[in-house]
Amino acid sequence: MTASELREILSEAGVVPSKKLGQNFLVDQNTAAWIVDQLEPEEADTVVEIGPGTGALTEHLVGRVARIILIEFDRRLAEYLRRRFSDRPEVTVFHEDAVRIDVRPFFAHRKIKLLGNLPYSAGGAILRNFLKGPSPFRRAVLMLQKEMIDRILAGPKCKDYGVLTLRMQCEWQAEAVKVVPPSCFIPRPMIDSTVMTLVPRQADLPVHDRRLFDELVRRGFAQRRKQLRKNLPSGIDWEKVSVKLGLTETVRAEELSLDDWVTLSREVDPLFEKEEGQGAHEMLAVVNADDEVIGSERRDVVHQEGLTHRAVHLFVLNKKGEIFLQKRSRLKDCCPGLWDSSAAGHVDAGEEYEDCARRELQEELGLVDLEIREVGKLGAHADTGWEHVRLFATLATGPVRFPCVEIEYGEWFTMEQIDVWVGAVPENFAPGFLACWRLWKEANSARFRDGGA
Repeated sequence: MTASELREILSEAGVVPSKKLGQNFLVDQNTAAWIVDQLEPEEADTVVEIGPGTGALTEHLVGRVARIILIEFDRRLAEYLRRRFSDRPEVTVFHEDAVRIDVRPFFAHRKIKLLGNLPYSAGGAILRNFLKGPSPFRRAVLMLQKEMIDRILAGPKCKDYGVLTLRMQCEWQAEAVKVVPPSCFIPRPMIDSTVMTLVPRQADLPVHDRRLFDELVRRGFAQRRKQLRKNLPSGIDWEKVSVKLGLTETVRAEELSLDDWVTLSREVDPLFEKEEGQGAHEMLAVVNADDEVIGSERRDVVHQEGLTHRAVHLFVLNKKGEIFLQKRSRLKDCCPGLWDSSAAGHVDAGEEYEDCARRELQEELGLVDLEIREVGKLGAHADTGWEHVRLFATLATGPVRFPCVEIEYGEWFTMEQIDVWVGAVPENFAPGFLACWRLWKEANSARFRDGGA
């Protein structure tokens, strides 16, 4: 699209570029094509593009991927995009605010990537909505003002280093790949832009509570010229912690590296346990095909020999009717990194199903004294790991807090979102959860039949 073509389109759509909305339209075709190539688009991909404007990037995607989802804030431009790509069934246009749009439905795509020329006025808020963990995206290519990319990529002991830096670097490995000058846009911005590629950070950081990490970072940089110990929550033995981390007692937040912040969050986490995996010597009830107790055995032996045993799963709901799902820690010996029920666990020797359910609620989610109800039963078979399972449900009346060595992420999803996700990408879930979800749907068949979840 040339500059004259862009001006004609904007005129027909009745759009005057808004400085308030950060509307600077890319008109350099070579740059647009190059940016799209950095996404490494593949035939099976779904690509979500934020702020497509008049489609300068989109036109280089069409025909290369399975689906394109455009999120445009300006109603007039959204209408133009619908007309322009009306003959392309793979293109869907949403007139939505990317700061507030619900990102959770994107988990139901097997291969999904993110693309965008983000508006200067809302770039930080959009990043927070789309890239905070857990995120469904496996790769992102984004263009923002150079100063914001500099903040994301900054290192310790410099003025650009702060909350945004650590939030992004904790979840993503980012790289600046191209500086785009003002001459490539209409109207011309006053500053350079930078194209950045992002891929999810892998297991190079130790497990840690990301919510606690975020809280500590926010507190630490609240008054960045203060000594860090004066910004942290009360109750932290800073003298002991600083010695453990090899830091001076007078250190400031900007002097700690990402690794230091992760170590700090592990040191002050009251729920943190050593990364020793599952309790192999835990004694479990061993049962027969009729779920009658016939003995007990160590957990590792039960699994090694495929002995039939007992387990519970719990679906925790909130007042909106959403269900809390956990993403299992990579330290788990079974189904690491897969999504699972709100809480689940084995029934110990001498323990009843309901007592086990209450124990797991407390141990995994920090929830106590809740009313629970039994939803149904599952017989022992391969999908349940040869476990007789009782599924329970409860309503959370307080905050959920989970140990990072057990659960990597937790998120609330609507029942409809879960059902679509399970149908589209079942491999994202632990087999036991899938069996429980089928049981849950049967117990709530009227709700699903009527299309409401």
